[in-house]
Amino acid sequence: MNIQIYAAKSNPDVRKAERFFKERKIPVQYVDVKKHRPGRRELELFARAAGSARALVDRRGKKALEHPVAHMTGDALILSELQSDPMALVSPIVRNGNKVTVGVDEAEWARWIQNG
Repeated sequence: MNIQIYAAKSNPDVRKAERFFKERKIPVQYVDVKKHRPGRRELELFARAAGSARALVDRRGKKALEHPVAHMTGDALILSELQSDPMALVSPIVRNGNKVTVGVDEAEWARWIQNG
């Protein structure tokens, strides 16, 4: 199992994801999207897992809503904007190979552990 947590900043949801895996003694690789921007293929994988590119955009809070990508509708345009400025991504995005969750999903993480 190769768990990666993608996040732009630490927030309660990111800490919850880190704690979930730490309590189960599963090593986690933290990917700071400010330093290591996700590539186009990664963003497309995240969008498929989330159901759409719009679901990847953080819309909580005034600052998030001020970002132009929060008002875009086309998936290709959103992915392009997120690739150049990943600070608008929802945090955390948790990846286990080709399996991805957007936000906190402890039930899915437990299935990953159960299925090895």
